[in-house]
Amino acid sequence: MSAAPGGAPVTGGAGAAGSGGRKSAAPVFEITGLSVDYGEGPGATHAVADVDLTLHRGEVLGLAGESGSGKSTLAYAATRLLRPPGVITGGDVFYCPDPDSPGRRINLVEAGPEEIQELRWSQISIVFQSAMHALNPVLTVEAQLMDALAAHWPDAPAARRRDRAAEMLSLVGINPDRMRSYPHELSGGMRQRVMIAMALLLDPQVVIMDEPTTALDVVTQREILQQITGLRDRLGFSVLFITHDFSLLVELADTIAVMYAGRLVETAPARELFRSPHHPYTLGLLGSFPSLHGEIRPLAGIPGSPPDLRNLPPGCAFHPRCPYAMPRCRSDLPRLTLAGGGRQRQVACWLHDGAEPPPELAGRREATTAAGARPAGGGRQGGQR
Repeated sequence: MSAAPGGAPVTGGAGAAGSGGRKSAAPVFEITGLSVDYGEGPGATHAVADVDLTLHRGEVLGLAGESGSGKSTLAYAATRLLRPPGVITGGDVFYCPDPDSPGRRINLVEAGPEEIQELRWSQISIVFQSAMHALNPVLTVEAQLMDALAAHWPDAPAARRRDRAAEMLSLVGINPDRMRSYPHELSGGMRQRVMIAMALLLDPQVVIMDEPTTALDVVTQREILQQITGLRDRLGFSVLFITHDFSLLVELADTIAVMYAGRLVETAPARELFRSPHHPYTLGLLGSFPSLHGEIRPLAGIPGSPPDLRNLPPGCAFHPRCPYAMPRCRSDLPRLTLAGGGRQRQVACWLHDGAEPPPELAGRREATTAAGARPAGGGRQGGQR
């Protein structure tokens, strides 16, 4: 992000990089082999295990899975916000700040505190779960926005910072007159918009959104999603959108990664994944919310509950709940490998290891497309307890 005289950044940096919000082939955020434990020694809980994930410029990458699958831990570890007893035990996280110099990468795992402080919020920002708890209840909206600006624009006049805060609130649909309000004086949707405005204050290239619509009603959820899409198209930033509600990604995401028990089990372009899921867990998630079109069908939740990360079953962690489990699934751990559909499609399932998978997992099942899914904001997936 460039800076104007007086310390005020020139806006539009992310938009230029993102070419108006359209996905480009250049990666901006790469996670390679990331593993995270809670605790140390034999009793450690392996919350994230050997995860590879790439976010491209201008892309919305959806990260889906049941609660407790490791999604938020992955995000906090990647941004160095993980608190003890969480510890990164392996892997790297690369940020690529310059689209014209793809070879220049910053390893966030190895970066020092000062470098992380400089990058955080100005280049990589995050929208936390539950705005009511993320915002300081005893400070006004203005004070909290100005605090972030003062940390990165120390030489900018206070009036310039205040104008920027008001500009961003207007951009997310909030009257700047509400700057002097406290968080409890705002509705849930307005608080979430404040969090989005705060995340976009400094024109970051990467915005990580951790369950940004949780606890909002379906109408407000849809408004927030439409606003995120509009802002992405206008400013060009890239989004890692984390959710346990698969239906939210129907119209929002370009690519979807599905996580289960700390591991990625499938990644694919959104349209392909909704049309023909390859992993039984993905199929179960899609089958657990209703369609607005076509014949009425009973909802089929996923039996059982997510595993205890302190005592994972051997082999594939999903095999106790999987209707297609084979003997091999109970002993051997499948790795994420290329599947049908090109290099962008990967799946970790023995059903695709040279054998003939069931039709519903081979791309030949009747289309369950984004057009047939219900609008954002519906119920939970199977397995949610």
